[in-house]
Amino acid sequence: MSRIGRKPIAVPSGVKVALPGGRVEVQGPKGKLAVLLPAGIHFEQKEGVLTATRASEEHRAVHGLARALVANAVRGVTEGFKKDLDIVGVGYRAELKGKAVNFALGYSHPVVFPIPEGITITVEKQTHLVVSGADKGQVGQVAADLRALRPPDPYKQKGVRITGERLKKKAGKAGAKAGG
Repeated sequence: MSRIGRKPIAVPSGVKVALPGGRVEVQGPKGKLAVLLPAGIHFEQKEGVLTATRASEEHRAVHGLARALVANAVRGVTEGFKKDLDIVGVGYRAELKGKAVNFALGYSHPVVFPIPEGITITVEKQTHLVVSGADKGQVGQVAADLRALRPPDPYKQKGVRITGERLKKKAGKAGAKAGG
């Protein structure tokens, strides 16, 4: 049996879990999420604990996946998820304007990024962003979309990067030798 799939999920107080057919709906202080379950996986709730069971051995490949998705939904509606991004480069900056973030990333025009529903983006400095929300997948996707606006350059290390991301610096051109 799946080690991750067998682990019980503790449901904190203040979180409501509904188990309609084929999905799990979780509601908490940070929002409401619904997780679609793969076929053959069922959840049971007893005394504030959710457990995942599978119908047969054919469904063992998605047993741990389903449990992890529901655990992330429970954690998301209680604590939430966040990703930090850094903007590196001379003149590169971001500012929040209403429901969008305006970026100056070295292009001839400002880049406007609309903030999706369910996501909060805060600009702490002009060069540091925090993407937060209840849905782990959506937070990661928005952070990836922001990074894709100006991916880090391997030569000058300029661009938008996730905080703590390690980049491999490449050596530039050696240049022409004097004399000759």
